[in-house]
Amino acid sequence: MIPTPSTSHVDYNHIYEPAEDSFLLIDTLSSSSETAYLKERFSKSSYSVHNAQLASPTPFVLEIGPGSGVILAFITAHANTIFGRADVLTFGVDVNNFACKATGETVTRAYKENSAQALNSGVYLDTLNGDLSAAIRPGTVDVLIFNPPYVPTSPLPQSRDLTFDKALDALGTRDEEDSYLLSLSYAGGIDGMEVTDRLMKQIPSLLNIDRGVAYILLCKQNRPENVIQRVRAWEPVWSVQIVGHSGKTGGWEKLQVIKIWRT
Repeated sequence: MIPTPSTSHVDYNHIYEPAEDSFLLIDTLSSSSETAYLKERFSKSSYSVHNAQLASPTPFVLEIGPGSGVILAFITAHANTIFGRADVLTFGVDVNNFACKATGETVTRAYKENSAQALNSGVYLDTLNGDLSAAIRPGTVDVLIFNPPYVPTSPLPQSRDLTFDKALDALGTRDEEDSYLLSLSYAGGIDGMEVTDRLMKQIPSLLNIDRGVAYILLCKQNRPENVIQRVRAWEPVWSVQIVGHSGKTGGWEKLQVIKIWRT
């Protein structure tokens, strides 16, 4: 069993604590079926383009909203196990600056915890304080991971459209600040899909056109069957598959991970 990185250093007053959703994504990405898929999709074997043999490019992994950094640290520390190669670049973007700092620390600790297998680790670049994929160059992401704020709420957190520091300045007490920061990690607006819908619109242009793949977590209230139908209606033809599920309630999967890629 691949060890999960420690997040004991994280201040959960400001940052979402890893829970069932985080661990479902970790279990999905490290499952035998998905590691086999990723190893084949990102094989180091050279490929031919116009009769020229080219080396397979280094995979670029982006996690939107890493929070504590547990998922990004897991992927970075165990890149060779998951991808069959260690030359994997990982990067995060989070609207919460505390989460950006925590992610860097979690990855650093994961490196140290797995120092005996350092050659199996990928390369963590950084975590940027930003809004979804706005700062990411289109067409560059090979693997996108998103554990969104998926809880149905109304409305979305106040001041979400402001910059992070301005949003905090607009608040009063420390309790209000802590409540706001945590709400960024779970409050999803109508059907819990307002933030996810924004990212879904960016996926076709964000992913690498040849080998890009996205892993998105959804809950039952997000109406995942509708999300799947919408993806299949994208042009040109896209594929979507449920690759992870957890917490069955009344015959329904409480949480699901869907995989999206071009066919």
